[in-house]
Amino acid sequence: MSLRQKPGNLENVPILQSLVFTQNPFKPERLIETSQTESSTTKGYHANIVTIDHVTPLHEACLSGHVACVRALINAGANVNAATIDGVTPLYNCCASGSVSCLDILLQNGAHTHTPHTHFPSALHEACKRGEYCVESLLSHGADPDYEVSHLGSPLYMSCLHRHTACTKILLHRGASVNVGRGGDSPLHAAVRQDSADQVPLLLDYGADVNLRDGNNKRPVELAPPGGRTQQLLLAFEVSPRSLCQLCRLQIRNLIGRSRLKQLPHLPLPSLLTHYLEHT
Repeated sequence: MSLRQKPGNLENVPILQSLVFTQNPFKPERLIETSQTESSTTKGYHANIVTIDHVTPLHEACLSGHVACVRALINAGANVNAATIDGVTPLYNCCASGSVSCLDILLQNGAHTHTPHTHFPSALHEACKRGEYCVESLLSHGADPDYEVSHLGSPLYMSCLHRHTACTKILLHRGASVNVGRGGDSPLHAAVRQDSADQVPLLLDYGADVNLRDGNNKRPVELAPPGGRTQQLLLAFEVSPRSLCQLCRLQIRNLIGRSRLKQLPHLPLPSLLTHYLEHT
């Protein structure tokens, strides 16, 4: 989803958005109103001015990755949780552009990691679609790794669908439910369809169920390209069940609970046991 205005159609866009969008060298932050109240003597531009689609200067600054503009807008009172008519937030735009610096600034200033309605665009899903760059920051600030969007599924499903192994590993490490996907389609189904030989063993190691069936009543192994690496991995797994070591780790992690997994390094445990429980 793109919120950029077309370069040839800027006459209806407030000047502040135009300058942020066009990356004007005269520093748009100088035009921002520094006063928190409007008066007849105010000479600057209001930080929360919007287009007809409710796109704010902060939306544009985040989409373009302008760190200085983001800071200046927030200091001038920009709403970090402003939403367009489509429900897109500045946080979502940071994930779309892959700007971790802008993302961190928003999170430090109270940006919500979840939208009020599940049908609105999700920052975490967009981050998982693009790769791992913004995922860690979102999860560290309370984003739910199992937050589901009806038409997209879980963040883990999105990551598997787009073959982002590093992102998948972060989500699983943070306790994402390995079998929650989109409807009857599991993350393992998505990874197998993409013939992702990197993600399939990772999912299996975290407890993926090879017997789940998708909407067409197919198991993951039935979707694997014949003779491909993923098919070989799944067939080998079916004849060699998980070891007791693996089963114990999965059970202990489930008992600890997702919200407490991040406290593992602080427990008085031998480092070897801590690494074992953390999958490191």
